[in-house]
Amino acid sequence: MNIYVGNLAYGVTEGQLREAFSEFGEVASVNVITDKFSGRSKGFAFVEMPNDSDATNAIEGLNDQTIGGRPVKVNQAKPREERPARPRRY
Repeated sequence: MNIYVGNLAYGVTEGQLREAFSEFGEVASVNVITDKFSGRSKGFAFVEMPNDSDATNAIEGLNDQTIGGRPVKVNQAKPREERPARPRRY
């Protein structure tokens, strides 16, 4: 299951998230989303857990818990919606 983690402190690392989520089961991957120009965290991440029951337990156990000094929002990630193409400016 793919899990969304929001309201992250900008200094939270993939290692910190892996450690927090691994208490609930196997973590396949952690991806902190960063700005492509500055490299700074955008304040959210995705965690992939192969076992759905472990993932559900992690969501329930970590939602509104403090990671890196801020209470995080944790829920099942929703598929990204297709956005309409923006008109080009010349």
